[in-house]
Amino acid sequence: MLYKPSVPPRLNTMQLPLRIITPLLALSLLAAACGDDSSSDADSSSGTAESITLYSGRSPELIDPLLDAFTEATGITVDARYGDSAELALLIQTEGDSSPADVFISQSPGALGLLAGEDRLQALDRSLVDLVPDGFAASDGTWVGLTGRVRVLVYNDELVDPSDLPASVLDLTDPAYTGRVGVAPTNGSFQDFVTAMRNELGDPATLEWLEAMAGNDSPNYPKNSAIVEAVGRGEVEMGLVNHYYNLRALEADPSLPSVNHFLPADDLGSLVIVTGGAVLNSSDAAVTGQELLSWLLSEEAQVAFAAETQEYPLLPGIDAPTGLPGLTGFAADTIDYDLLGDGLTGTVELIRESGIEQ
Repeated sequence: MLYKPSVPPRLNTMQLPLRIITPLLALSLLAAACGDDSSSDADSSSGTAESITLYSGRSPELIDPLLDAFTEATGITVDARYGDSAELALLIQTEGDSSPADVFISQSPGALGLLAGEDRLQALDRSLVDLVPDGFAASDGTWVGLTGRVRVLVYNDELVDPSDLPASVLDLTDPAYTGRVGVAPTNGSFQDFVTAMRNELGDPATLEWLEAMAGNDSPNYPKNSAIVEAVGRGEVEMGLVNHYYNLRALEADPSLPSVNHFLPADDLGSLVIVTGGAVLNSSDAAVTGQELLSWLLSEEAQVAFAAETQEYPLLPGIDAPTGLPGLTGFAADTIDYDLLGDGLTGTVELIRESGIEQ
C-alpha cells in the first residue's frame, strides 16, 4: 500500500460522535471505581492528591498543553520531568521506592514492559484499560496504550520505482537492497521492532536478519527523523521508520519526494508500536495518577494527539489522520507488548552482536 498524503487537515471536534465519553465524566467514573474495592484492580491503600509528578518520554511541546488542559479541567497540577523513555525507566529503577514519580509515559512499550517485569508498576483499574481495544494495553493491566504508530518503509519516489519495493521487511536482506535502506539501531522503536521479531521468529532467525542487514551495509542514523530527512535529500533511497515522521516532514514541506510504503498488515514490517502510560507502585496517589491517564484517553486529548503528532488515536470513535489505513489487521493484533519489555536488554545485545550498529 503506497501513500503520499497532502498536508493533513486539523481534526474538527464538532464532527466527532456524541457517544464518546467526555473527559470530566470519564474522570468522575474512574475516581469512583478506584474508591470501590469490588471494581478496582488498583491498590486501594493509594489515594488522591492535588499534585502529582510525571516522568514523560514524550516531548514537552506535546505534553505541556495537555497537562495544562488537565489541570484546568480537574484542578490537579502536574510536575513534569522530561527525557528519553529508556533513560527515565532506568532512573525509576535506580530510584526504587523513593522515586518521586507517580506516572510514567513512555514513547515505546519496551520501557514500560521492562518496569512491569520488575514489579515497578501497579495494576490499573479495569475501566481504564478497557478504554482501548484489545491488544493495546498490557495483558496484566500494568500499563495502557495512548497512541499508535505503524512501522513503514519510507522511500524517495524520484530514486525508487514502486515495483522495486519489498513485499515484506524480511526481503530487505536481498543483495539488491545493499546500501539502500537506512536504519536506526540505537532507536527505541527499532529495538521494539527487533524484539517483536525475536518473539515471532526466534533469536537465531532475528540475528540472521540483522547480520544480513549489516552485510548489506545499511546506513545508520540516530533516529527516525534523521532517516526521513536523508531520504528527502536523496542521501539514502529508503529507510525503516514510524509512519508519522514522514507525515510531519510533508506537512512542513509538501514538495518532498518522500513516500510511506505500508507493508502488508500481517507483516512484521507493519508492527504497530504504542506509546503508553502507567502508575508506579511506589506512588501514594494512584487514583490521581489514573485520572491523568484517563484524561489522556479522553476525546479532547485523543483529538489533540492525532492532530499534533499525526499518530493513531486509540480511543474508539476518534478519526485517524486523513489518508492513513485503519489499524484493523495490523501486527499489533498478534504481538503481546509485555514480551517487548522482557526482551529489551537481550535485544540491545543481539543488535550489537549482529554488527548492524555502526
